[in-house]
Amino acid sequence: MKDIAMFRIQLFGVIFLSSFFMQCLCAMGQFNDKTLQEIEIATYQPSPVPDRIILNLCGDPARQIAVNWRTDNNNNKPFAQIATADGSPNQESNATTIEGITSSLKMKDYISYHHSVRLEKLTPGTKYIYRVGDGQLWSEWMHFTTSKDDQSAFSFIYFGDAQNDLKSHWSRVIREAYSDMPRASFILHAGDLVDEYNNDQEWGQWFYAAGWINGSIPSIATPGNHEYRGLDLLSPQWRPHFAFPENGPTGEYQEKLKETVYYIDYQGTRIICLNTQAMTRKIALAQQRWLEKLLSHNLNRWTIIFHHHPMFASANNRAGHAQLNLFFKELYEKHQVDLVLQGHDHSYARGEKISIKGKAKEYQSPVYVVSVSGPKMYQGGAVWADVTASNLQLYQLIHVNSKQIEFSSYRADGVLYDSFLITKDANGMRKIE
Repeated sequence: MKDIAMFRIQLFGVIFLSSFFMQCLCAMGQFNDKTLQEIEIATYQPSPVPDRIILNLCGDPARQIAVNWRTDNNNNKPFAQIATADGSPNQESNATTIEGITSSLKMKDYISYHHSVRLEKLTPGTKYIYRVGDGQLWSEWMHFTTSKDDQSAFSFIYFGDAQNDLKSHWSRVIREAYSDMPRASFILHAGDLVDEYNNDQEWGQWFYAAGWINGSIPSIATPGNHEYRGLDLLSPQWRPHFAFPENGPTGEYQEKLKETVYYIDYQGTRIICLNTQAMTRKIALAQQRWLEKLLSHNLNRWTIIFHHHPMFASANNRAGHAQLNLFFKELYEKHQVDLVLQGHDHSYARGEKISIKGKAKEYQSPVYVVSVSGPKMYQGGAVWADVTASNLQLYQLIHVNSKQIEFSSYRADGVLYDSFLITKDANGMRKIE
């Protein structure tokens, strides 16, 4: 108890001195660049209290989910407590405690400790309440709901690149999307979550913008080129922050592609994530072989693929992804992929692109969509697309049921920009309305 009391006194002292220091600086005039950087570092450094809490779909979404979070020390073991949600305040006495795992991350300005727990053997279609901590310092209690074990309707949110000015500009986009779809089953990010792959303050802004939404609605994401240094070095924050499925390609490139290439079957829809940054010819072939098996043995009604780079450019003076076109385009058409969600080109475009002539009954083009949610913009105008846009921050709300996929793209101010409907007949042939 003395240790806790002393910690509280010290914490109060730090807060008081920081406030006093800020007031003095304000009285002296504007902050200089060095002081602004020091404030940024202090704002997003870890503390003993859990932060950056995020739920991730990690396998069977009806029976398991993962939660990751961060603190500034590894003195105590990490735990999650979970119980079936009800209206009472008696969670502590009803909860099951599960021990997690911890990894450390040394950055330029501080060391952080990242914790992860996989919550398993859950009941399909059930609301749970959970919290994370070390046994003394806990997060708040939060809710999540597992998927159903059937083909019931569901909805999710899709974002293109966030990347820049995350606190000032991207925050309103994810909050507006949540306001429109507070019961979303999950959130899908199509890469370039941040601008500098290892800038921990940018990662702090990304988590700040979403806040507790990340702890209540599970996420899935693919890395973009800005989550990499070159083709080989993935952001050191990627795997500590996330816990995605580990069901990607096996063999030589298994470790390189771990938690960046994966799939999830969600209530009659197969959702597949590809890594289009770490895609040398050999890695592209490894992903192609893996994808061919997934698409050939797929009993789901719908198939949605997402990756960062677009198959076809949506912005002027940009090029489509050569490896995607060479190794994947025909697979998408042959196996009747329904929808492809992409980012990278910082503009909006959507349409179909059928290039194999004379095989209309055998091949169908997916609906390709490119979108952007952050403030960095390129000039759009793709000739292949039915709808294009420039200089708009957008978010997408997607509703899926056994009969149709309803897609709506909204501006950052909540105004509908584009929408379409995908239906499918008994033979699997699609119609776009």
